[in-house]
Order: sequence, then structure tokens, then C-alpha cells
Amino acid sequence: MQSNAERQTINQYTEWLNTARPKQINPLDDHLIWLILAGRGWGKTRTGAQDLALYALRNPNTISAVVAPTHGDLRRTCFDGESGLLSVIPEECFRQEGSGYSSYRGEEIHLHNGSKIIGYAAINPERLRGAQFHRAWCDELAAWRYSEAFDQLMFGLRLGENPQCVITTTPKPIPIIKSLVERDDVIVTRGNTFENEENLAATALSMFKERYEGTTLGRQELYAEILEDFEGALWSNRMIEETRLAEDTEIELKKIVVAVDPAVTSNANSDETGIVIVGKDFADRYYVIDDISGIYTPDQWARKAIQAVYEYEANQLCAEVNNGGDLVERLIKSIDPTCPYRAVRATRGKMIRAEPISALYEQKKVHHIGYLPELEQQMVSYTGETNTSPDRLDALVWGLTELSKSRGEVNWRIS
Repeated sequence: MQSNAERQTINQYTEWLNTARPKQINPLDDHLIWLILAGRGWGKTRTGAQDLALYALRNPNTISAVVAPTHGDLRRTCFDGESGLLSVIPEECFRQEGSGYSSYRGEEIHLHNGSKIIGYAAINPERLRGAQFHRAWCDELAAWRYSEAFDQLMFGLRLGENPQCVITTTPKPIPIIKSLVERDDVIVTRGNTFENEENLAATALSMFKERYEGTTLGRQELYAEILEDFEGALWSNRMIEETRLAEDTEIELKKIVVAVDPAVTSNANSDETGIVIVGKDFADRYYVIDDISGIYTPDQWARKAIQAVYEYEANQLCAEVNNGGDLVERLIKSIDPTCPYRAVRATRGKMIRAEPISALYEQKKVHHIGYLPELEQQMVSYTGETNTSPDRLDALVWGLTELSKSRGEVNWRIS
């Protein structure tokens, strides 16, 4: 006689088969890895969570791993998220002693049939060393700080007759993604954001199309294309990836700058106002902390930049004044007369101004804290041969230029 948990497992499996799109069902072909390269909102998290949960529910006494870029991603997305594991596993299927979900030594789910799902953060590859699994789900592999975490996971994927791994990620042109696409034991599923339009707000889809259709960022984040580096650009994806640090990294900084590249107009078709926060430590290494750029009215961008000065305890707000002149300073001082402000003026072209900053990246002296996709896309795609204004990039260059010629001694901490 079937138990309640077994009936719920059958119901969950049947419901998923009836509601999932064909691309969301694990292929029947022989494979070690199912690689899903899909845009934002395609349903990657739900697909990974359903695949792993149903495997664990239908195969007693198995051990499955779920690996995400950081502990925060693991909790917020893979376990507790709207489409995460806890949302797709019926309550009756948890082991009845306690809740079945424990945060002891990382996230773990214990099921009624003796199976376990164990969470790992890719930021700690050593935790995967020596572990063994029947199945694994890797979320946002392109955002993992260390490729060693994937290697350690693969070493442990050796239990049972047919161990398999599903990878759900928005692609980036990094070696691990490109090598997986070329492997014979990998089945690749590609998808774009608009395939899931019935589950996404119409206003969001409209905004995506209006703002990102035809752009390099849209090709990567919405249509899941693996974009190669642009010939003639001063930055490459490799230059950024090699020195990237996790979002929760703590650094002692001696100076922080909020850099602003104001838009000339303020309407729906205006350029963005670039607002980028950068810092420098005592070893003269540089950090790109945040990017809060967007389309704002003058009052909006000024208030946002001033708020960032206080939020990040910045030493200075610097703004480019070629188009605004004294009006920029007057605007900032009218909102906050005490704001530490410095005007900067362009006397050379964008590419010439950017070259010394690109050199800092080549010397591995600049670190991005976490991921700043829109800024980074401007960096790796701007060649100087377009009339499009790379406002985020301009703000980055202004900020790092100020820091590279500064000798301040104030000590702040970011975390």
C-alpha cells in the first residue's frame, strides 16, 4: 500500500510533466551533464530544483548536491527561493523528525525515503573534496568564483549506475562554459527569456524588449548567447574574471569615490547617468564596489549619488562637467552643501582617457566585487566606433582615474 509521501511524489512528478515546457524535461539521451544555457526568467531555477527533487524523491537512500556561487545564493535561490527546492518538495515528503530542513553545516534536506540533498557554496571548493553524490545541480555556473569547485564536484559524482549533473546558467564567454559546450558527454539546451512569457509580467517583457533588444547585454542575458570578446575593445571578459571577488569580500580601503557621468537630458529616450562606486586599498589596488547607474532626472541622479556618498562613507563625489558646467556643482550643493565634491572635465577622447585604466586591469590591480553585468558589458564591447554613450564605463574611468592619482589616507571598511 502506498504511503502519503509516495502518492505526493507521484503527483509532483505527474504535475511537472504536464506543466513543464519540453525543454525543461531532462533528456532521455545518454549524458553525464545536462547544460541549460538560458536567459533571465526562462525558468532555470525551477527546472534545476524540480529535476533534483524528483530524482531524490524517486530514488531512495541517494545523496544529491546542489551548488550555487555563494551561501547567499544557495539559501535565497536554490533552497528558499520562489522556485527553489522547498517550493517543489511536498511537505509530506520530508523526513518527519523535525522539519527535514537543516542549516547545520550548510543547507541539507532529509527526505522520508532516506535520500538527502546537500547544499554547497562554490566559493568554498574544499567543502566538496571527498564528498560523493548520485546527482548534482549546479546553479549559475558562469558566476562561480573558482572553477576548482566544479572539478571537485565532478570527482564526487560517482555513486550509483548513472550519476548525472544538471547545470542551469546564464552563459558567459568563459573557458568552463565554452569547454562544456564542446564535450561529447554534455547535452546542451538553449532558451531565451521570452519562451516563458506566460509566467512573466507583460510590463517586464515589454521593458526587456524596449531597453535590451539588439544590445550585447540583451543577447547575453535574455537570449543566452555566448558572446566572444570584441576586437578593438580595451577590456576582455578574461581581464575582469581573473580578479573578480565575491560580494561578501571584506577589504580595508583608504579612499572611496562616487563617480558620476551625468546625462545631458532627462526623458525616456535619454542616455543613462553613470554612477559607479570605486575604492582603493593601502596596497594601491582598486575595487569596483557598485554600479547604480540609470535613466534619472538631474534631481534624481544627484540625490542618488549623494545618498551613495553616505551609504559607502565615500571621501568624494566626482562628476564630469563638460556638458553641465557649474550647474552640476550648483545642483549637488543645493541638495547637500556639505557633500565633498570635485568637478572633472574631459580634455581628451574617451578611448585615450580609458587606456590607463585598462592598463590597471591588465596589471591585475582592479577587482570587481560581485557581478556588474551592464557595466561589464559596456567595458568589453566599447571600441570607440559607435555613437552610443557608455555612461557606466565613463563613470568607472572617472572614478578610477581620481583614485589612481590620489594619495588619501582615510581608512574605511566595506563588507
